[in-house]
Amino acid sequence: MSTEAVSTATGLQNLTGVITLKLRTPSRLRNLELGLLLFAIAINAGSFVLVQFGVLGQVEPGMLTASFALAGLALAVHVALRISAPDADPLILPIATVLNGTGLAMIYRLDLAKGFEGWGAASVRQIVWTTLAILIATAVLVALRNYRVLQRFTYVAMFSAIVLLLLPLVPGLARTDDVAAKVWIDVAGFSFQPGEIAKIALGVFFAGYLVQHRDSLAVGGRKLLGMRLPRVRDLGPILLIWAAAMGVLVFQRDLGTSLLYFGLFLVMIYVATGRLSWVLLGLGLFLGGAIIASQTLVYVNSRFTVWLDAFNPQYADGDAYQLVQGIFGIAQGGMVGTGLGQGRPSIVPLAESDFIIASLGEELGLAGLFALLALYLLLVSRGFRIGFAGRDDFGRLLAVGLSFVVALQVFIVIGGVTRVIPLTGLTTPFLAAGGSSLIANWIIAAILLRLSDSVRNQPRLVVGP
Repeated sequence: MSTEAVSTATGLQNLTGVITLKLRTPSRLRNLELGLLLFAIAINAGSFVLVQFGVLGQVEPGMLTASFALAGLALAVHVALRISAPDADPLILPIATVLNGTGLAMIYRLDLAKGFEGWGAASVRQIVWTTLAILIATAVLVALRNYRVLQRFTYVAMFSAIVLLLLPLVPGLARTDDVAAKVWIDVAGFSFQPGEIAKIALGVFFAGYLVQHRDSLAVGGRKLLGMRLPRVRDLGPILLIWAAAMGVLVFQRDLGTSLLYFGLFLVMIYVATGRLSWVLLGLGLFLGGAIIASQTLVYVNSRFTVWLDAFNPQYADGDAYQLVQGIFGIAQGGMVGTGLGQGRPSIVPLAESDFIIASLGEELGLAGLFALLALYLLLVSRGFRIGFAGRDDFGRLLAVGLSFVVALQVFIVIGGVTRVIPLTGLTTPFLAAGGSSLIANWIIAAILLRLSDSVRNQPRLVVGP
């Protein structure tokens, strides 16, 4: 070999030593996920066994099929992740699985309390919706190879969200038996809440819009009391979203969904611009609108009255009955709970949906509720971590926005059940009975998994041997 060739080879070798490609080991992530997933499956199976012991005094193996079905679906998602997203976050799938399974076990327990010998109507519906939700999430995970494609559909997502929000007001689709929030539609005998899917479309729209207009929204305006206020000409977006939120509150009579949408926009605009003034302005607008609505709208006024004076005998046996019974149930559970199948959660109206947190609080106790809250906290923190680790603004905003939707929805639901805030009609993510909520939250989990895989899958050049 010539001296020149040896010199060239040595130079390339040195260059490779100085700049090396940082490779991940996807198998380690997926093996960790598999271990946690098996642990989650064991928890779910144990929940069904404890429910049967508590209510029936024996274990009926045939009634464990729901736990086995959920285990099989979760393992199928795991296999899909190994193939299509090997670098995805290893904690999101196990957390979603254990939350979904815990909710399913409690719904089954409530069906037993109603006198069903096996699966009741609520349990069967939840099993069907769980299967459909996980299949849709898997399809999203496999089809959405590059999340940046969603940015092209920014305004399509906006129009889709508007259509979804308007569907419950369309004659022939809207449910006619609603006495409270007008957020449900009936399709082929199935009830669905399109607003749950709308929150994902709004997350995509907000992320795409704020990426395009972040610079103009971040430009400083006049300074007042040490805080730089936005320029008047930049107030259009926040006023438009505020008007939409108030429209949901007025026409659909849904305080929770209104707060959810507006809160999502405020957090995303803060992350995009870094300006606290947007958040303070938005909170002022929403609080002002809510106060006016509480004085002018009978529905909102009733919610505030029940919240502030729930234990008044005038309301405790009427509008506040559900809230009061839920609080008594949580108090009955104490620190460690009565045990699965040992309490009386069925006393609370809508215990399997709006008040499933009260049901779980009674039978799992404060310790069990803290464990569930820790799972939600971990899920949201992983979503924020994915957003902060992202390398493009759209991915960052989308991850943070979708994660915050879950966090805010948990706060609104649990805050309402524990009387921290007025009670709303939102459902607890993954736990509560309801197909639309389950589908939406599994889709959010799938998008976060895709985002995390894209973040980790990007190679980095590291200086060193």
